[in-house]
Amino acid sequence: MRWSTESMDPESTQGSLLSKVNVPDHAHYIVAMFVFVIGALGITGNALVMFAFYSNKKLRNLPNYFIMNLAISDFLMAFTQSPIFFINCLYREWMFGETGCKVYAFCGALFGISSMINLLAISVERYLVITKPLQTIHWSSKRKTTLAIFLVWFYSLAWSLAPLVGWSSYIPEGLMTSCTWDYVTYTPANRSYTMMLCCFVFFIPLGIILYCYLRMFLSIRKTTRAVERLGTQVRKSTVIQQKTIRSEWKLAKIAFVVIVVYVLSWSPYACVTLISWAGHADILSPYSKAVPAVIAKASTIYNPIIYAIIHNKYRMTLAEKVSCLRFLSPNPPKECTSYSFSESSFRDSIISRQSSVSRSHFINTLPSRADMELKDVQMEAVSRKSSNSFRVMSSYRGSCRERSCKRQPEWKKINTYTTEKVQQESNQRDSRNSRGEKPHCRQAQKLHK
Repeated sequence: MRWSTESMDPESTQGSLLSKVNVPDHAHYIVAMFVFVIGALGITGNALVMFAFYSNKKLRNLPNYFIMNLAISDFLMAFTQSPIFFINCLYREWMFGETGCKVYAFCGALFGISSMINLLAISVERYLVITKPLQTIHWSSKRKTTLAIFLVWFYSLAWSLAPLVGWSSYIPEGLMTSCTWDYVTYTPANRSYTMMLCCFVFFIPLGIILYCYLRMFLSIRKTTRAVERLGTQVRKSTVIQQKTIRSEWKLAKIAFVVIVVYVLSWSPYACVTLISWAGHADILSPYSKAVPAVIAKASTIYNPIIYAIIHNKYRMTLAEKVSCLRFLSPNPPKECTSYSFSESSFRDSIISRQSSVSRSHFINTLPSRADMELKDVQMEAVSRKSSNSFRVMSSYRGSCRERSCKRQPEWKKINTYTTEKVQQESNQRDSRNSRGEKPHCRQAQKLHK
């Protein structure tokens, strides 16, 4: 079906920005609902990302500068696009005139292009850190990172200003409730701008991103296989280097998820523009141009969601700073009372065991030297086992102290008392053996008297 109504004619569209598209009213309201949800989530989510990175010093490192810059561009994209788009959908036409259309389209192009180029900068930075870590140390600095962010915005600004100075133009699109550059009119200026924009803002950056991640993957696999071949002969420095690379790779994987989702969001819009560039704009319906635009604007909401799912430090920061987001925090550790209860039970069982052994050792009156020596061996084994048990409990108390548990003062007293008692019994037994006395001899003397 071909769409050739007066409202969809490109020239009439340029001449009258207030023209409407012949679609049911509920189509505008459905789009308005989606735009409202996208705007609310995009503004709130990216504001939380900026707040988390600002409030936590551990997150304010050089690699995260690009993540912060991405959150800023997505926030501004949602803030400048969604409210105006939503109002126009309610009125079912463009309500802000020609100047408003140009400003709206300029902001959408600026912040959308900056997000894509920022993802490219993140990929290149991860690639250099993982594949060339030693060289990265020398040139990595706050000043150079800031310069790279400035270049991202300058590159985006150059492409966004082009339609304002005569290379293509900004016009309403889709349901005539949003604006973008003119990819519909079949003119040399529009066709050249559309092709150059798609190449230098979408396809070439996407190719560089894929190349960077392919090289990162091959570098990680090569390092892992080298460490496995060395086996036990691996040096400590090599192990540390591998751990560092793996930690950097985790950040790269998070960025890769963000990039994939972003590319998937903008791919339908790129397909629509290329169809128009090929001269087949008349086969595109208002819906086929409006829906890809809404999907592209939804790219602003994915970054906060991905970080809330994957990035542990980000989740912990939000759970700590924002009371209504405490559900993002990982499961709290078990209560220390359970550890204290287990410790007390284990301690009581050891003490009762030692007491029973001591009573059986001193009260038993069997007049056999072999039995006496056997009991001595048993007593020494029990002493060693008790000592080992107390060492285990000491390390157990150390782990509980790391969980901010309060130490029980009674445990120290009982431990000291039990140890002294066992030591005293051992000394008495050694002194009797040194004098050559035997228990059954002393009992025989008492009976004789």
